[in-house]
Amino acid sequence: MSLRSPELEHLLAGYRRFRETGWNSRLERWRELREGQEPQVMVIACSDSRVDPAQIFDVDPGEMFVVRNVAAMVPPFETAPGRHGVSAALEFAVQVLKVKEVMVMGHGMCGGCKAALTQSLKGTAPGDGGFVTDWIALLDDVRDEVVREHGTHGRAAEQAMEMAGVKQSIANLRTFPFVQRKEQEGQLRLRGTFFSIADGVLHVLDKPTGTFSPVV
Repeated sequence: MSLRSPELEHLLAGYRRFRETGWNSRLERWRELREGQEPQVMVIACSDSRVDPAQIFDVDPGEMFVVRNVAAMVPPFETAPGRHGVSAALEFAVQVLKVKEVMVMGHGMCGGCKAALTQSLKGTAPGDGGFVTDWIALLDDVRDEVVREHGTHGRAAEQAMEMAGVKQSIANLRTFPFVQRKEQEGQLRLRGTFFSIADGVLHVLDKPTGTFSPVV
């Protein structure tokens, strides 16, 4: 009796396709990557299964250093004891890999941003929503402004929250001393983007205006 589940079989079928079309056809690239990685861009994206940065940007292996979490959030710089996963990845990308750009990519229909907006998980215990609640509390400050302008329900409010989350994460990036220094020296750029699942359009944040414009 096989212990393989349908889900595992589906993944293994994809792995076999990768070996045939992704590995063998790019052997030279994979040989280069054996010596190390030199990505030029770090992307901080949501864990949402519909938003894969490598697919959206159609890049080869080794081109992007990617971190994904609920709502594509970056916490502010802090040195209190804890397991700072995003901060560690940011430190590695900026200080060791020396990426030239850090991109925060939000997206439409984000469950984490919606939960932050409606506070639907408030009061839940860890394991039942409490971990998510604590994480998306990073959006509490921007939530107040979104609610004042758009309320807590409807697509306009949700999208405003999603875009505000990108801006908040960029602001938090600038609380890291090594990010501040490299940005001021012109060695690092911070970028905000938003991917619309509904129509597949990417929007880029314009720093002077604070608005997101579609890429054409």
